[in-house]
Amino acid sequence: MSALALRKESAISLPHYVRQKPEQTLLYQIIEQHYPAFISLMEQQGRSLPFYVRQEFDDYLKCGRLEHGFIRVQCTGCHKDGLIAFSCKRRGYAQAVVRGG
Repeated sequence: MSALALRKESAISLPHYVRQKPEQTLLYQIIEQHYPAFISLMEQQGRSLPFYVRQEFDDYLKCGRLEHGFIRVQCTGCHKDGLIAFSCKRRGYAQAVVRGG
């Protein structure tokens, strides 16, 4: 087998990163749409959510979104590059989903 054929075969079988899009999930859309109004209503009533609850909602709405931070990665084999969004879990970046090609 030639080196070129071997490289093509390897490239096809290597897994690749598929970016998750949390903003497209129903839960995310419901929270994004209704959370600001809920906070406003609570404030009008002279009440507020505990800080840690607000922090969880705020972090959730930023989690996995490229506009809130990302790292650029590059495959050492094919030199294809991509972006991986930071995670709200504070462990670096959002979990990468790898699927075989």
